[in-house]
Amino acid sequence: MPNRTDRSAEPEFRIDVDQNRFLPIGGREVHAVVSVTSRSPVLVGSSVRASEVIIVDTSGSMYGEKLHEAKRAARAAVETLREGVRFALISGGSKARMAFPEGERRFVEVDAVTRAEALDAIGGLRADGGTRMGAWLSLAAELFATVDDGIKHAILLTDGQNNEVAEEFERVLRQVTGRFVCDCRGVGTDWRVDDLRRIDSALLGGGPGLVADPADLAADFRAMAQASMGKAVADVVLRLWTPQNSVVRYVKQVSPTVQELTHRAVARAPQAGDYPTGSWGTENRDYHVCVEVPAGDPGRQLRAGWVRVVLPGTGGAEDQVLASGNILAEWTADEATATRINPRVAHYTGQVELAQAIQDGLAARRDGDENTATTRLGRAVALAEETGDAETARLLGKVVEVLDPATGAVRLKPGVDKVDEMTLDTNSTRTVRTRPGAGTGTHGAPGPG
Repeated sequence: MPNRTDRSAEPEFRIDVDQNRFLPIGGREVHAVVSVTSRSPVLVGSSVRASEVIIVDTSGSMYGEKLHEAKRAARAAVETLREGVRFALISGGSKARMAFPEGERRFVEVDAVTRAEALDAIGGLRADGGTRMGAWLSLAAELFATVDDGIKHAILLTDGQNNEVAEEFERVLRQVTGRFVCDCRGVGTDWRVDDLRRIDSALLGGGPGLVADPADLAADFRAMAQASMGKAVADVVLRLWTPQNSVVRYVKQVSPTVQELTHRAVARAPQAGDYPTGSWGTENRDYHVCVEVPAGDPGRQLRAGWVRVVLPGTGGAEDQVLASGNILAEWTADEATATRINPRVAHYTGQVELAQAIQDGLAARRDGDENTATTRLGRAVALAEETGDAETARLLGKVVEVLDPATGAVRLKPGVDKVDEMTLDTNSTRTVRTRPGAGTGTHGAPGPG
């Protein structure tokens, strides 16, 4: 990452806020969709400090075609890295082993020589042992702790279920949370979506992905590495200030994926919490914010929230506020005005419920609870229809027979292909984005006076 006094290599940020600011008399909950847009400069060479760890499952189950294609994928990722980027390769089995640089817990910078050496080391990977993802993540965290505050990104590939004791895995996830960003992929159908979803949630990935055909791994790894190389700034937070006697009910990323951030707030300023968002390049993300405020009289206006994109200062440096916007509240006796739901708020409320309905329905189906599975997947069908999510509707149609999409009347299909079920599960947290409307908050809006 560049020196934080050098703003030329950092993205430009903008905030737009979509909401219906009017509340009924006695109303207390204020909802808003906060849209954050960043435009990144073109990155060349080492203009942005970045570190990349490639974690390849080399447990015994990876033997044969899967390991062959995993090697090809790891090579594709290494070939995509910019010169000057720091990188390392971890071989993951019952233990985590440094595959490159071999036996040394450190990063090396990409150049013609180290790239060739890494490609040779990938050829030496062998399949053996069990699957202990926590150990792999712990080693990655050790590596990232040795470098400064640049982009820290990992790619993790597995084909199996985590063998660690659940308590140990959860302990590791707590330890590594926020220390780097990790994108996860599962190859084949013998891994558990929940394992990778836990990692993705802790490390702010882009959603766990299923690669059903090992031959598709190389293209997927290349795309993930390219996306990582497009990041220009790390450790960005969404700072939400709220007035006295108010309560933040939730802060959720709702696009491009659903990420629950509510309980990850860190208090760094009075009446404000910092919510982690990870690394940014050129991209758009949307957040649903809900704040409960004291009820007001008709005509009263209130700033219910002041939201800023902030790059926290380190080593005594001042925080950098990159964009800001306001969440407003105004009480009215006009029932029609007060009960009008903002279309974007309604859309993302439905998308979050849709994700949960799919996960609940598939879990019930796996547990043999057909009644709950039918009810929850039926609700998912109705929500997909309501929110215009055609891709999710298509995936649902592979798991249930849709009798009436509007009402969610469905019948479970027998003998569902496991690839179809897992594809629906992994895609459940990916949302359909709506375009921001005329936001009530704007880039560079003033703070509370």
